[in-house]
Amino acid sequence: MAKTGSGERKAYIITGPTSGIGYHTALELAEHGTVVLVGRNQGKLDEVRKTIERTGRRAVPVVCDVSDLASVRRAAAEIIALGLPLAGLVNNAGIHEMRATKNAQGWDTAFATNHLGPFVLTEALMPHLPDGANVVFVCSAVEDSERRPAVIAGFRGGRYISAEASARGEWKPGGSTQPGSDAYATSKQCNLATVLAFARETPRLRFNAVEPGFSPATGLSRDANVFLRLLGKYVLGLLAPFIKYWSTPARAAKVVTNALLNEPGGTGVYYDERGRPMLGSTQVRDPQFQDRVVAETRALLSTVST
Repeated sequence: MAKTGSGERKAYIITGPTSGIGYHTALELAEHGTVVLVGRNQGKLDEVRKTIERTGRRAVPVVCDVSDLASVRRAAAEIIALGLPLAGLVNNAGIHEMRATKNAQGWDTAFATNHLGPFVLTEALMPHLPDGANVVFVCSAVEDSERRPAVIAGFRGGRYISAEASARGEWKPGGSTQPGSDAYATSKQCNLATVLAFARETPRLRFNAVEPGFSPATGLSRDANVFLRLLGKYVLGLLAPFIKYWSTPARAAKVVTNALLNEPGGTGVYYDERGRPMLGSTQVRDPQFQDRVVAETRALLSTVST
């Protein structure tokens, strides 16, 4: 069990810190301690590090492809070897693919990036986090098939069959007609199930989730065409503050940061885009479903030697 030294600034880890919500969260966290920047692109990580260092704060880049489990395990070992007084982790990195691809292990990339990678990173770092430290997962309310805005947007909720089926890119029938939506919703449902299960399993730490709201200015769909990316960034992004359930990366970052720095000590809490507690889908609130997702994920990961 790790202990944080009283004479050092706390260190906070965040994945996906080079754009969108992750970038703004990294800047917010830099106000409170050293930020460990975990991302795929060394050049982009260095740009964020320099931005933070220009304000007199400290950041440490760690290259990691969250979709590649071997890369995640190497990154976790590198983070631990830094010897920093770790105080929290934000699992922010995520993608919504327009077409299915495979990761280094031959598994669905979206499921690996959004669920398996964060799961592996969290379990590797948990023994090195001090009592009371916070772990936050950036989730999504599209996992709830009864949430009207998600349904209007074309989602049909999480379509979980099993961890193995998800890794193969297979989802429960009757899902979305939009490519990639079932993979995204299911992976985010698994995120939330993991948070709620971990909160019960490991009470010495705090595990919470954030629904950041719809932020059209994020880089979530990195394989979308140029027109859609520009539309989201420069047109829809300006409208976001005025529409219910919508948000902006900067606003979402404040909610995520507040959840991570949560002093009252809440655990197993799911926060909405304004930082208020909310409920997930009926299925994800079932402890048996939560435990099944975690057990099946661990069993799947045990088959990978990295």
